[in-house]
Amino acid sequence: MMKLIGKTALITGASKGIGRAIARLFASEGAVVICCARNQTELDLLISEIESDNGRGVAVVADVTRPEQRRALMEKSVAVSGKIDLLVNNVGGGGPNNALECQSELLEELFAFNVTPAFALTQLCVPYMGDDGAIINISSAAARYIQTQFTAYGTAKAALSHLTRLLAQELAPGIRVNGIEPGPVLTDALLAAAPEQMLDTMCKRTPLKRMGTPEDVAQAALFLASDSSSWITGKMLELDGGAEQTVWPG
Repeated sequence: MMKLIGKTALITGASKGIGRAIARLFASEGAVVICCARNQTELDLLISEIESDNGRGVAVVADVTRPEQRRALMEKSVAVSGKIDLLVNNVGGGGPNNALECQSELLEELFAFNVTPAFALTQLCVPYMGDDGAIINISSAAARYIQTQFTAYGTAKAALSHLTRLLAQELAPGIRVNGIEPGPVLTDALLAAAPEQMLDTMCKRTPLKRMGTPEDVAQAALFLASDSSSWITGKMLELDGGAEQTVWPG
């Protein structure tokens, strides 16, 4: 039995990696998925894949760091079915930087990329969610790991994780807000940043001895979106193969 029948889900950063995996899984579980990203070609390919699996997807090109495009995204999303049951704030990213060498503007940029869109889209979505909505914020294990080179990025993701907890208190009982803090996941972005030897080292430092996959994160998101987690809110799911500290070689 499909777990998201009758649901409409808005997923940002849906064209690749974790967002793409979530969009495909949610569609396979019966949701109408509104897939948002900046690349039309990648979105069209995603929608084609969803439809070939008998799912329903809608592509909306938008840069969610820009207020006017967030508003336009919301208008197009609500026009699909008149409601939004699920919001997955997946847009975000960043990489290693020396804390004393990076410019302070970088921290502002990382907050504008990782935190502000999630906060603003939550505000925009809530009026269309009714009393059984769910919001899922994709944060990072960097939010809790104490490690060098990730001061700016880790701080931004820690802010997103705590935003999740705070919003859960304000939006209860009608809307649940949870998040996921993935460890290293084999996305194109990580493969581009880390050579094979570094990936091997990260695997060895992880108790389960493998990297995560976008599909691992998608399964966790499905749990948080479905009725299986109906008594869970304000929680961050640590999805990291058992690592209790950084696995980043450094």
